[in-house]
Amino acid sequence: MSTNVDSFTISEKEGLYKAVFSRRDIRSHFNDKKIPGDVLVRILNAAHHAPSVGFSQPWDFILIKKRDTRLRVKNSFNHEREKSISLLDNDLDRQDKYVNLKLEGILESDINICVTYNPERFGPFILGRTSIPETGEYSVCCAIQNLWLAARAEGIGVGWVSILSIEDLRKILGIPNHVKPIAYLCLGYVNKFEDRPDLERLDWLRRTILSKVIHFENWNNTELNNWNNTNKIIQNLNGM
Repeated sequence: MSTNVDSFTISEKEGLYKAVFSRRDIRSHFNDKKIPGDVLVRILNAAHHAPSVGFSQPWDFILIKKRDTRLRVKNSFNHEREKSISLLDNDLDRQDKYVNLKLEGILESDINICVTYNPERFGPFILGRTSIPETGEYSVCCAIQNLWLAARAEGIGVGWVSILSIEDLRKILGIPNHVKPIAYLCLGYVNKFEDRPDLERLDWLRRTILSKVIHFENWNNTELNNWNNTNKIIQNLNGM
């Protein structure tokens, strides 16, 4: 395989950006089509090739098919969701909208995957992790993003279920105490990918325009002067 920095063709670049911009957090639209083993392995292998601090590769992937296991996870979700609803008691309109949101596909998806972080892999000293220990968990998030984009390229939807108890996941999945669950994912073929993220489409929140989140040289400087044509390009994006 060529390692030439110019080895990506125009169509390959377009494919990458298509995966990035059309990736969605899928909570519904799952259908009954099964994920073939070779496709699942390609997705997991893409995740396993994510960057990691000190090349520590601190992730594991627990693959879950059994319905009784999923039902236990779904019960944890329901319990945690009820607690979340109570936090909106002073905003009944938003609470009503939240109650009606579809937030998981634990039972509907073809497979569930719990992605975990093992801080003890390769011993206590990991190059690059000494000053910022959280870089280990950040590495797992890189693997999750790789998985998500690879799944999208395969036409497979992924939903991240974050309304769960970590301790419940430890008990249900037999995860050792030193290993931390980072993400609980639902994977499956879908009937469609929406044009916009569900929470944006349903007016829960809107996407922040790019110029609002870019700073130059320091936090307080949002001026784009002396950055060539960056200002014009960003303003054009803001209008899209």
